[in-house]
Amino acid sequence: MTDVDLEKFRVPRPRRADGARNFDAIVAAAREAFLADGADVALELVAERAGVGIATLYRNFPTREVLLEHLYVEEIQSIVGDAASVEELAPWEAMTVWVRRFVEHLGRKRKLGVAISPDGEVFAACSEAILGTAAPIVDRVRASGDLRRDVTDADLLRAVYGIATMEIDSEAQRQKILEVFLNGLGPVGKSGT
Repeated sequence: MTDVDLEKFRVPRPRRADGARNFDAIVAAAREAFLADGADVALELVAERAGVGIATLYRNFPTREVLLEHLYVEEIQSIVGDAASVEELAPWEAMTVWVRRFVEHLGRKRKLGVAISPDGEVFAACSEAILGTAAPIVDRVRASGDLRRDVTDADLLRAVYGIATMEIDSEAQRQKILEVFLNGLGPVGKSGT
């Protein structure tokens, strides 16, 4: 697993019950709004959907960037958590299951992921967390002989991130592209399906 502390990039949830409720409502409304309408959606609309005033939103999340980064880190933490659920699977199956979940998470939340600056500290820490999480999974499949020897961890993750965040006509198209990619990773073109 990874040693990266992503929690430091999340805004602390208030302890008081009313503050926690407002915080949770803002996070849920922002996630829904950003995913539906993109990262440029008016924060006033987010506050309205959350049932709070704009001042309450800004008290919790002083800038749009802070709110976007909070949501992005939550998604990455979820992807990192998925790694534990594949530890008991055979190496190839573990890798393909984790990769599919990674693509599903980021594919659904593509508008959120592309709003984070690739030059920023949050993106760098999240990338490091994903690499640290993927490394043991990839090492196992590499040791089993089921992964092409010329594929590096970085190659794999860049390709998967690209597939997850690319413009597509449908989710079926994304899945087809992912299957073609996975077939190309194995020495004999195995996809685990």
